Amino acid sequence: MIFNSLDFAIFLPIVFFLYWFVFNKTVARQNVLVVVASYVFYGWWDYRFLALILFSTIIDFGIGQLLLKTEIPKNRKLLLWTSISVNLGLLGFFKYYNFFANSFVDAFSFFGHSIQPNTLDIILPVGISFYTFQTLSYTIDVYRKKLEPTSSFIEFSAFVSFFPQLVAGPIERATNLLPQFKHKRHFKYSEAMDGVYLIIWGLFKKVVIADNCAQFANDIFQHSGSYSSSTLLLGAFYFAFQIYGDFSGYSDIAIGTSKLFGFNLMQNFAVPYFSRDMAEFWRRWHISLSTWFRDYLYIPLGGSRGSKWQQIRNVFIIFIVSGFWHGANWTFIVWGFLNAFYFIPLLLLNRNRIHTNVIAEHSILPSVKEIGQVVVTFMLTLLAWIFFRANTISDAFLYIERLFQFSFKMDRLTLERFSYEMIPLVVLLVGIEWFSRRKQHPLETIKKPMVWSLILIFLIFVFGSFSSVQEFIYFQF
Repeated sequence: MIFNSLDFAIFLPIVFFLYWFVFNKTVARQNVLVVVASYVFYGWWDYRFLALILFSTIIDFGIGQLLLKTEIPKNRKLLLWTSISVNLGLLGFFKYYNFFANSFVDAFSFFGHSIQPNTLDIILPVGISFYTFQTLSYTIDVYRKKLEPTSSFIEFSAFVSFFPQLVAGPIERATNLLPQFKHKRHFKYSEAMDGVYLIIWGLFKKVVIADNCAQFANDIFQHSGSYSSSTLLLGAFYFAFQIYGDFSGYSDIAIGTSKLFGFNLMQNFAVPYFSRDMAEFWRRWHISLSTWFRDYLYIPLGGSRGSKWQQIRNVFIIFIVSGFWHGANWTFIVWGFLNAFYFIPLLLLNRNRIHTNVIAEHSILPSVKEIGQVVVTFMLTLLAWIFFRANTISDAFLYIERLFQFSFKMDRLTLERFSYEMIPLVVLLVGIEWFSRRKQHPLETIKKPMVWSLILIFLIFVFGSFSSVQEFIYFQF
């Protein structure tokens, strides 16, 4: 079930009514409803993979209980590695088996040997990368004694399968989300309305910006050999806003939906395209994943401690693993490598934490210097997105090669639209985000939010893309 579907438009009010008017007597009843609703939500896509979520839930709940009962370091470490092996084993099988099999065959072919691959017709379970990392955070935090393991299987099941963020995040830490299932939630009108405003804003970004940009970006990337450099630049530009509108829109809807049920999730995006360098960009883009890798991989590797070579090694590891997390394709690995390459100069010059505040914090407009920094950062990001979007490495290099031929022409696309038609809507998004850059979302603490919400709904119906509904990009991860 996807957020921008009629199914979800029917599902959400039903669950909301049951949650606050039928199952509202005790926290146990509320949690049971959350679990049932979450399994229905996920099973709507493919009920066969519910067993996978249940299996991960049982494994990590059981390991949490066993960690509670033992203080022997050797046993505790064995339990931790059991959880890591099982969870990453499942993720590796479903997501990476065919990638490794095909890469193995390609390597042998390169040296003149031909072998037949035993690839499997494996369906990638939606959201497996997200809930795998979420359950791992629980086990690791219990192992580190930062979190008391829960004795309630229902609470833990609700934490793992919580439907608003189950399939595409934010990847919640057990230390933040799990305790919220321990106490009965009480309805708060202001919180619920804030959730509604976030949902509307997220739908605007998804249906108006991302889905429209997707049509243009898809056409330009699929026929890149036929278009001029200026149109290819627009294609990368549209994809940048497609993936931003798509993923941040999903996060906004997930956070807003959670507020309807009395839960608070972490902010996942904070106007990343206004970043003044790549380090700031990665503090503002997909925050839940970036901080997950920071806390559970980068810092254990040594982080910014040790020699410069060790620090450089750690940065490359973190970005390449992050790229591999996104997908079983060399394009994602190159995308991660490129971002590490961008980051290294900032690390070596100790300039990776100079932009920790919001841009133009005390003024309406940015300085000329800040504009230059934002443009350079955005163009570097744009170049990396080409690898992220391309089907193969060679496609990405061909795209970039044609991009730097510097041929300028406003092409008419094969979808019978001119290449520049989406620009006004993207500019509208950028303008709204600029003036709300200090807030979590534009409708927060604004006068007459209801009126602005109705305007956004009007824009969704007028400019929204409903003829070609696009699945959320991050479902594939």
